[in-house]
Amino acid sequence: MKQRPCSFCSRGITAIDYKRAEHLKRFMTAFGKIETRRKTGACATHQRQLAQAIKRARHLALLPFVIQ
Repeated sequence: MKQRPCSFCSRGITAIDYKRAEHLKRFMTAFGKIETRRKTGACATHQRQLAQAIKRARHLALLPFVIQ
């Protein structure tokens, strides 16, 4: 199976902003969990940044911890 390129690397994004909550919602499941690298298609560096940005947005109440 051919690996697709990282969407962040291909667009030239170096840092992921936690304040863009609408953009971060795309990388979460319907229950509010963070998607895996396989599903997001992000490289390891950007997946770590993505997880950190989602956690920061949750802490500041921009994103929910759990969706019921």
